[in-house]
This record gives sequence, C-alpha cells and structure tokens, in this order.
Amino acid sequence: MADRVLCITWGQVVRGREERGLEVFNEALGYYGRMQQEGRIEGFDVALLEPASGLNGYLAVRGSAEQIAAIQDDMTWRRLVADSTLVVDDFRVVPGTINEGVADQIAIFQEAVAKVPQSA
Repeated sequence: MADRVLCITWGQVVRGREERGLEVFNEALGYYGRMQQEGRIEGFDVALLEPASGLNGYLAVRGSAEQIAAIQDDMTWRRLVADSTLVVDDFRVVPGTINEGVADQIAIFQEAVAKVPQSA
C-alpha cells in the first residue's frame, strides 16, 4: 500500500488559455494513467472543486517514496509542470505522507515534541 502522496493543486485557469488548459489537463491524466498501468505509481485521484476558495482542483498521486521521487525526476513530468504553470494560477506541488506512512511521521513528531519544554 502507498505511503507517500504527491498532491498537485491549482486555481483558476488563466483567461484566454482555456483551450490549452484542457489539453494540459488531458495530457496529465493520460500520463498518470499510463504510469499506473505500468506499475510506476499505485494510483491517483483527481477532483474538480466548486469555485469558492481559490482552489479549483487537485490531483493526488499515490506511491512509495521511491515512486514519488522518480516522478519528480521524470522529464515528461517536468514538462507537464512547466506547461501547467502557464495555464493555471496558483499551481502547487506538495509531497506528503499517507496511510501507514502517517504513523512514522507522527512518531517523528512525538520525538521532537519530547525535546521541547512544554508550557501551560
């Protein structure tokens, strides 16, 4: 089971770049679909959000630490990121931890908390 996630978020499509925005979005879906079929990632989720908060959508790519790292070194992925930044506002890529990996992160945090004097 995947313990890492690459969370990709975006805001509004840049006015006048809507057609290219759809092309890039479809390219990205095809890219992640192929990666899943090839076993290079465990899977991915995509969501289009109602306009309200400035966050219009996200794509969460699930995999191992090695798989997520490999994505970020992939030239096709880097081109998709470059294309994406030109067609949507507030494009962000944030790696994170999911599933069993959360317990490891909590343990690290607990160790750090134990080193900090607590005040009431």
